[in-house]
Amino acid sequence: MSDETDAWPAADAELEAVEDEWARAIVSNDVARIAGFMADDWVMVSESGVTTREQFLAVVESGALTHSAMDRVGDARVRTYGDTALLTARITNTAHYEGRRFDADEWVTDVFVRRGDRWLCVLSQITAVAGA
Repeated sequence: MSDETDAWPAADAELEAVEDEWARAIVSNDVARIAGFMADDWVMVSESGVTTREQFLAVVESGALTHSAMDRVGDARVRTYGDTALLTARITNTAHYEGRRFDADEWVTDVFVRRGDRWLCVLSQITAVAGA
């Protein structure tokens, strides 16, 4: 559902599709494909602190981090404010870091900016689901 001031009324479905395609890119472990969804100044904020785009992509490129599953649980909440949008969704994923498997159930808020005809993510905030 969009904010009443939504300048992009079709943004809800479009951003959910972008988010889902980005998840498929992450599961592909293809650095170039993953990077295509991120602005150059993208950062991820999690319980371990702030990770830059370069740091995240380097760990994927090295093979130390891979994903075998990433799925959105239910509908996303999307709010747009002109050329900026916030998408919040529950995401489950299976990752391997340095050979060890990690299953995660997280609330993710992604902040997107519209650049030209594309939405690019500038910030991802990850919060573990309580009790998961």
